[in-house]
Amino acid sequence: MSTPTGARPATRGPGLRRFLTGREPRAERCGLCAVPVDEAHHRHLVDTEQRAIVCACLPCALLMQQPGAAAAGRFRAVPDRYLTDPDHTLDDGAWEALQIPVGVAFFFRNAALDRLVALYPSPAGATESELDPAVWKTVLGGSRLAALLEPDVEALLLRRVDGRVECALVPVDICYELVGRMRLLWQGFDGGAEARAALDAFFARVRERARDVGEESRP
Repeated sequence: MSTPTGARPATRGPGLRRFLTGREPRAERCGLCAVPVDEAHHRHLVDTEQRAIVCACLPCALLMQQPGAAAAGRFRAVPDRYLTDPDHTLDDGAWEALQIPVGVAFFFRNAALDRLVALYPSPAGATESELDPAVWKTVLGGSRLAALLEPDVEALLLRRVDGRVECALVPVDICYELVGRMRLLWQGFDGGAEARAALDAFFARVRERARDVGEESRP
């Protein structure tokens, strides 16, 4: 799935494509060594040249996690950490400043373009929103989550609900999974009951997996 802006990684690989097309996926294979992988239990890599997310077997994913691996090639392993920062709260004013037209968005740093990218789900897929760097710095730039954000492979996922904004650092592939689910389920003007229920369930799983950023230790 290409993008005219070149701003975000496209999603390829059957595991994510099923959310985008609704068609029966082909057998999962590792994007590096082509061995079959378990659809329910495998990792993803970001192909920084093609701006794509590809499936990976465990050995290849572990190889791409080794120190220096990302600098030596085009593939980067998507981490599996989920973090929240209870000390950093956002309100409706912060959301309005970001100028996101819907209630969900995610932000990641594109290393090749050396800039932050803001995307939100829509019936057409992931839609880019113009992001003023000054606004980002004011609203999110000083947070501990933003400081830990790994380029290309992690995102800050935000949801506005009941006058407050949830924020979590997540693997970037789950953001595209969410986009695909919303595109597949969306009905009518506001998405419909099924899409809203899927959104609630998705963020419930994120909250279950997330741990306090204060527990994160870095070498």
